[in-house]
Amino acid sequence: MLHPPLTDVEVRVLGALLEKEVTTPDNYPLSLNALLAACNQTTSREPIMRLAEDEVIPATVALRRRGLLRQIQPAGSRVTKYQHLLREEMELGGRELALLGVLMLRGPQTAGELFARTARLEPFAGMADLEGVLESLIAREPEPLAARLPRRVGQKEVRYAHLLSGEPQADAPTTAEEPPVPTRRAAVEDDRVAALERTVEELRAEVAELRAQLEAFRAQFR
Repeated sequence: MLHPPLTDVEVRVLGALLEKEVTTPDNYPLSLNALLAACNQTTSREPIMRLAEDEVIPATVALRRRGLLRQIQPAGSRVTKYQHLLREEMELGGRELALLGVLMLRGPQTAGELFARTARLEPFAGMADLEGVLESLIAREPEPLAARLPRRVGQKEVRYAHLLSGEPQADAPTTAEEPPVPTRRAAVEDDRVAALERTVEELRAEVAELRAQLEAFRAQFR
């Protein structure tokens, strides 16, 4: 558990960066537009958010101050990009990051749901393997990063939640109320939209640079 806890927007930003680092490595780190698109995806997200720049930018600033995010500007580019630092700051491996990322993006889930949803990030050998990593996050010192939620009346399976934003609320919805797992085609479509937005942003930066060069050239003859 982090002190102070992360906000919901900060959790969504980190979760989106964790996911895209694995699913779209060629486009990672993410530009602001790509990060916005990843945060606002309608697939693999619970709840679905509609965040704006003026909500995401303060979250990136707060995460950077806490050492959980890095802001970079690649050489020869005017586009600022973002990458998470959870692996370095918390000394987490790929399997721990995959579990945390899915919990951050989709809320409390059963071990079975986590096993299915982490497959595209970091495959586990089986349920026992996944549950062993979950237990390591629950027993982590000096502070746990995950928790096992109390089983509610009528609930058959135990659910797990991350603790990056504090103790999970007791009245969180059950998995039966969650929307069905989206198809791979829908997830690919969201990634395609994010890639197009990244391309548009890069083209805008190039046009701005060409305009600046043209103005400098004209100034020589004034």
